[in-house]
Amino acid sequence: MTDASRAWTIRSPADAAGARVLLARTATRADVPVIEQARFLTSLTAHLRECLGHGGAWELSLRIRPAGAPPTHTRGQLEVTVRPAAGTPHDSPPWRLTLACPRLPCSDPLVPEEAGLAEALLAADDDTATILARLDEQEELVRFHREELHQTNQGVLALHAELDASALAQRKLLAAERDARTEAEKARRLLTFLADASAEVTSSLDHEDIMRRLPRLLVPQYARHVDVWIFDDAPSPPGGQRPAAAVAAARTGRPQHAAAHPGGLPGVDDLPQSRLDPTRPLLCLPLSVRRTLGVLTLAAPGPRFDPDTCLMLLELARRIGIALDHARRYEQHRDTAEALQRAQLTELPTADGLLLAARYLPATRGLNIGGDWYDAFPQPDGSLLAVVGDVTGHGLRAAIMMGHLRTALRAYAVEGDSPAQLLTRLHRLLRHQQPELYATAAIARFRPGDPTVVWAAAGHPPPLVRTPDATVRVLDAKPGIMLGVPVPHTYQDHTVELPTGSTLALYTDGLVERRARLIDLGIGRLARALSSLSTTGLRDDLDAAAESLLEPLLDDSERDDDVCLLLCHTTLPALPRPFPDARTAVTRVRSSHAEPAGLPGVTSPRSAGGTRGVGVDGTRGESGCREDT
Repeated sequence: MTDASRAWTIRSPADAAGARVLLARTATRADVPVIEQARFLTSLTAHLRECLGHGGAWELSLRIRPAGAPPTHTRGQLEVTVRPAAGTPHDSPPWRLTLACPRLPCSDPLVPEEAGLAEALLAADDDTATILARLDEQEELVRFHREELHQTNQGVLALHAELDASALAQRKLLAAERDARTEAEKARRLLTFLADASAEVTSSLDHEDIMRRLPRLLVPQYARHVDVWIFDDAPSPPGGQRPAAAVAAARTGRPQHAAAHPGGLPGVDDLPQSRLDPTRPLLCLPLSVRRTLGVLTLAAPGPRFDPDTCLMLLELARRIGIALDHARRYEQHRDTAEALQRAQLTELPTADGLLLAARYLPATRGLNIGGDWYDAFPQPDGSLLAVVGDVTGHGLRAAIMMGHLRTALRAYAVEGDSPAQLLTRLHRLLRHQQPELYATAAIARFRPGDPTVVWAAAGHPPPLVRTPDATVRVLDAKPGIMLGVPVPHTYQDHTVELPTGSTLALYTDGLVERRARLIDLGIGRLARALSSLSTTGLRDDLDAAAESLLEPLLDDSERDDDVCLLLCHTTLPALPRPFPDARTAVTRVRSSHAEPAGLPGVTSPRSAGGTRGVGVDGTRGESGCREDT
């Protein structure tokens, strides 16, 4: 069956009633349930009344959709639409109402039938009777459920009576459980504090920093005030004005408790009340590992120390002693490596037509001694080699390996090899003798009077060249693999023009690389900083120029790696002067205020007094600046 539709024009209540009667019969023949049919007709009647109240003509259309037709696809539908008739000034939107039909009418429901008002009323009464019968059934069902609910309530009341009877017995159990939970929560809180405090003190390798953290951790929850007494290397720690309990703890290595009455604390000896604090009990805990390093003295936060808290404090003191021992061992290891690296750093030489300035800065975090180094030394043929390198890793081993490479490089350079040949020999040496260590390096060779510089690099950041017009260029030739990588490799030499007034910058990755920033961005920052330096500053005070170059690059974050920088600035070479004749000599003797003449290979007093510093104190690095005049 296909879709069927019909439309009526509604102008009066009689028209509306006729349409309603037809729709009611159609719904009845379609086996629509009485309740749904009543809702459908009631909603339609209410809307028709509203439309008649507005006046005018209204068009009511009925459309029957068979099963399987869109959009239902499953059951048939009666669709009623009410809209203003054509020519009516109303602009109300169409009103639609649909009713699902179990089956479609056998006869054509759209053919009008003769039906009087009496028959329509009787049909409506039949529907009303059916609805009332349904209501009676629902009321009977409600009475049945009400009786069941009453019986359920009686059972609930009986259950409440049983619960009240057992509640008294459970209160005691709950009280005991509450006490157990309180103790467990207290133990959890103490263990949590112990874990957090242990992590706090063991995260630092500076014993002074560990001592500064203790009052912040313990005051005011576990102590009113805290005193940390760290011994020197003297065999017997002095007493001085320390409490007698602290002195006893230092001498015996056992925890001491001083109060007006014995504390009865587990694992703690009792002593008389301290005269330094007569109102507060004192707990003195030795900080021991293999020997007693110091004493931690705590004033009680209240009238007495809690036994459970005392056990936690004893364990914390033991861990503090371990942290202090580790910090001192680390400081000894760092000082040894620092002294070794300081001894390896080079005093910059004097070169004709070339200014040299260098900086070395250790890392600010972790083991701040690394394998970065610089070197500059003359060759028998009059040339000068400038070197910057970086051994992987940190600590004493990296510093020792740095010294080996520096010594080997100087030994190889005596034979007059080019920078690439020197790197190839270093690569072979490191690959066979230290296969688990790697290094990077960049070497540049300067010759007097020659504006061409020969350079080579092994896995090292590219050198930068600043020309006299402040243009900075990155020497981005292929650097070759790192030294020590287990692959045979031959490095290549590169040449670059370096006219008078130019600056060559050699550096290590600690200057340009950060965890949250790509190394190319750091090289760009270095290039901009090098370009911003004044030409006069580079010529007159290269040492200060190196310092000002580091400031914008290192003031934004802590350093995980050490930093090495070597600046090479070309100047006009010193010109040899002819030997003066007698008349010239007499004239110069008479002119006592004239400056001493410079001779080739002789450094003037002014250049000999140039700035040259060596330092690895973490704030200033290795530096040097020499010039022939």
